Amino acid sequence: MRASDPTHTCEGGPSTLKRCLQLLEQWRAELHLTPRETTLLAGNLKALERQLDRLAQRRLRVAVFGRVGVGKSSLVNALVGEAVLATDVAHGCTRQQQAVPWPIAVPGLTGVDLVDTPGIDEVAAAGRARLAARVALQADLVLLVLDGDITRVELDALEALRDGGKPVLPVLNRSDCWPPHELDALLQSIQRRLPNGMVAPVAVAAAPRQAVRLEDGRVRSRAMAARIAALATGLQQWLEAQGPALLALNALRQAERLQQALEAGRLKRRRQAAQGLIGRYAALKAAGVAANPLVLLDLAGGLACDTALVVQLCQLYDLPMGGPAARRLLQRLSGHNALIGGAQLGIQVALSGVRQLLLVAAPFTAGLSLAPAAPVAMAQAVLAVHTTHRTGRLTARWLLEQRGRGRRSQPQPTSLLKRLAWQDATLGRLLMAWPQRRDRSGLRELLP
Repeated sequence: MRASDPTHTCEGGPSTLKRCLQLLEQWRAELHLTPRETTLLAGNLKALERQLDRLAQRRLRVAVFGRVGVGKSSLVNALVGEAVLATDVAHGCTRQQQAVPWPIAVPGLTGVDLVDTPGIDEVAAAGRARLAARVALQADLVLLVLDGDITRVELDALEALRDGGKPVLPVLNRSDCWPPHELDALLQSIQRRLPNGMVAPVAVAAAPRQAVRLEDGRVRSRAMAARIAALATGLQQWLEAQGPALLALNALRQAERLQQALEAGRLKRRRQAAQGLIGRYAALKAAGVAANPLVLLDLAGGLACDTALVVQLCQLYDLPMGGPAARRLLQRLSGHNALIGGAQLGIQVALSGVRQLLLVAAPFTAGLSLAPAAPVAMAQAVLAVHTTHRTGRLTARWLLEQRGRGRRSQPQPTSLLKRLAWQDATLGRLLMAWPQRRDRSGLRELLP
């Protein structure tokens, strides 16, 4: 059996889909949420439960996504082979999501649903645009339907989908409206504007019409047979090769989004407590530095304070902090503080030297040399406060970036995805082709 087979088994174990379902159900059962978290994450939880149900049923969803009036419903009808969805010459005929079974057989799956979505650019229908985006993110594969050169609205939507790691296939509808030489130029223009690595758009005509002259001389349009063979054949072959892996990938990504939302919420709720914790350690460190004249003791005490602060921040945020994670954090802190740390050390040594000279000179100056000692000690204290706050913020930032990475005894979705991708070459290729960009929006609001 080839390693790229979507149902490839490892040493006689369960298929990727079955193994994925088992791991996610175990992770979900061990996800201890407070009543408040359950309420706040109700939408994420419902989305995950629906995806787990589809994973158990092996039923894949393909969202047909795009602007108003590009022929999304007509494309679904053409793929299905009958007019199951309403179409109209007026834009915005689709008011809510509609799922239609696609009568094809895909090995490893029990069925495929085509999901028609409302347009993403209706001026007075922001709610429908949000619905379309949500449906697309919950789908396993997205067909981005165009009817001309790609617009800024479509590029923005494509970027959002790619940020979420969502596989997208571009489709150019109404290709019958373009002469052959203009159609080739249009396809090349779309390809140039698409992000690197994306497949070339497929040209289709979901509901072509031909002008005919009646006996009385009037000209009318007549419906013609849909020209979607290239898309239908290519899409079916693609699903046969990667369909089960797409289903598993989306389930794991849904779990990742839930985990990230959970950890972000915990960070936000603990932000005030973290500020107080950092403030207390900063005050303790500053008092010790100001009172102690020996630089080596200052450095040792400062290191002890920073270490204790890191440990307590991890406990406060209730985020995993094992041995390897601790080493990565220390490397991260060292990298961030490498340049400034040397300067701070030099300043601390210089300030400590000045203080010791002032103390030594005190008997010879009748105590007058002690007058500048207070400002020097204050400067050392301010420096200690700055380094403590910096350590605390860097630790909190690192914890936020580690969302989804749990202890080895309780693997989180990110580690589960990597494990399954290593076992299934098809899933691994999908993960590399459609990486998820970590959402760092609002990071400043989460930091203490």
